[in-house]
Amino acid sequence: MRVTEGDVTVEVPEQADAGVGEDVFFNPVQELNRDLTVAVLRALEADIDRDADRTPRYLDATAASGIRGVRAAAEGWDATCCDVDPDAVELARENLARNDLDGRALHRDANALMHEETFDAVDVDPFGTPIPFADAAFRGASRLVCITATDTAPLCGAHFESGVRHYSTVPRNTEYHAEMGLRVLLSALVRTGARYDLAARPVFSHATKHYARTYLRLDSGAQAADALIDELGYVDHCEHCLYREATPGLIADPLDWCPECGEAIQTAGPIWLGRTCDPAFAEAVRDAVDDGMGTAEEARELCETVAAELDEPTHYDQHRLCKRWGVGAVAMDEFVERLRAAGHSASRTHYGGTTFKTDADVTEIRAAAVED
Repeated sequence: MRVTEGDVTVEVPEQADAGVGEDVFFNPVQELNRDLTVAVLRALEADIDRDADRTPRYLDATAASGIRGVRAAAEGWDATCCDVDPDAVELARENLARNDLDGRALHRDANALMHEETFDAVDVDPFGTPIPFADAAFRGASRLVCITATDTAPLCGAHFESGVRHYSTVPRNTEYHAEMGLRVLLSALVRTGARYDLAARPVFSHATKHYARTYLRLDSGAQAADALIDELGYVDHCEHCLYREATPGLIADPLDWCPECGEAIQTAGPIWLGRTCDPAFAEAVRDAVDDGMGTAEEARELCETVAAELDEPTHYDQHRLCKRWGVGAVAMDEFVERLRAAGHSASRTHYGGTTFKTDADVTEIRAAAVED
């Protein structure tokens, strides 16, 4: 079947369920992901001095139908689609030709290619964990690494052993599981980049529709990489009263018991404690979204929410808190304003319609925002 996204039309396998079957993989649910990728590439070009004699290079490292590479080529990038499946390579090649676009479709191991060639932007959107491609991605990218992870259960600690194996950290299945997963992913990627004296700073990240997606700007140098390592740390979390505390550093000193209620406590880490995006870059991404994108409204709203999120490493869900306390919930904007009126910083988050970030603890949240 033919699918139109943005300015391109591609042929993809017809699948009864999104991405299910033996044909070349295509997931229509990822259109938001792909629309935002195009917007990020536009914002990146506007943010850098483009060499008039060289077209920026983009690699779709796990191309499948090639739709990402085709859309990048339509934006004027020198696009390469790479896949180990010969049927996928042929389909990507046909989709480039179908849109009268130059570009390569290579039947290669992406890791080998990324060690042989350098691209301005490397995009890794595999099935499951991206970790098998991470080292090569940082070797093959000069400006931007784009990563999708769909193994949300290991990332958030629901599949604990798998999360430990893949991400070399201790994930925990908390009430803020989507953010836990994103920060576990960022921790692994920042540490991977640092091995090559690269500072891989997240400039735009989101956890949406059962996947985590991040874009990392690269800066060379051991000192720059060390500065990002300093933004890793641990979170102590009490499931009983929802006490949580973030501690920077790579040496864990976990609490055994919650200082508020005396119950057992869980510790996650090392996870990324820093900003998951650059607010100015997120706003530039929003401005780069155009009305021809199928998810334009959703994409703009996501960018606005991400840019405005408070710089706190965890979030809360108002409805879950109110259920726990046995009180009624209120409109989210009113809830956030109550926190601010009480002198606390607060913002909504993109992790869910009733989620928020604040520098207040649970006791302060209840005192400020809940009317018993």
